[in-house]
Amino acid sequence: MLGERYFAAVAEVLAAVAEGQSEAIGCAADLIATSIAQGGVVHLFGSGHSQMLCQEVFYRAGGLAAVNANLDDGLGLAGGAARASQVERMEGYGSVALSQQDLRSGEVMVVISTSGRNPVPVDAALEARRRGLFVVALTSVAYSQAAPSRHSSGMTLMDVADVVIDNLSLPGDAVLTHAEVPVKFGPTSTAVGAAILQALMAEVVERLVQRNVEPPVFLSGNLDGADAHNAALVERYRGRAGRLGL
Repeated sequence: MLGERYFAAVAEVLAAVAEGQSEAIGCAADLIATSIAQGGVVHLFGSGHSQMLCQEVFYRAGGLAAVNANLDDGLGLAGGAARASQVERMEGYGSVALSQQDLRSGEVMVVISTSGRNPVPVDAALEARRRGLFVVALTSVAYSQAAPSRHSSGMTLMDVADVVIDNLSLPGDAVLTHAEVPVKFGPTSTAVGAAILQALMAEVVERLVQRNVEPPVFLSGNLDGADAHNAALVERYRGRAGRLGL
């Protein structure tokens, strides 16, 4: 029963996102498609579980090759989950994490943080804007408004973004309750965030086609004939996507 309730809750949020966030997704897609058509890439940044969403659209079957996932080891779960949570609260670390990245003016940085309150995503967004990039925030507006920012500026991620896509997560993220469990459980931000990012990339593909630009899309490596197709894309974007290729 709880599994069914979770599916229903996610479906409800996805329907609300599809209805209410299409304009924001379209604005972000326009910016990204324009950049890719001009030879650029789209950058993604997140920490903890938000970093998992960066990986969701990076180097995958049916996904765009013009994607650079900023997978800082200090912010990833593999380096220590509790440690990553602590690092995310370190003001200045977001700028340092991007300091060696090839970020170019006119490109787009998607910064992912559901609460939007920690210093690292705020600093990453500020650094991207300082270097001339457009910033798209994938965040929860309700969560961002429910708790004060931990950044010295008092700003949250959505305050420093050019485009805000609301994942409609509740404060605390979880949606399920049980009489014998003292806290809520069943977060929605990952499932909904992955769907938002894939919808965003689909909109980018459509806009590239409208511009008479062939979308650089990876084939599944488990399809015959995919190796040569994918190798050409890896070679094309190897210098811009830091973890692409061998």
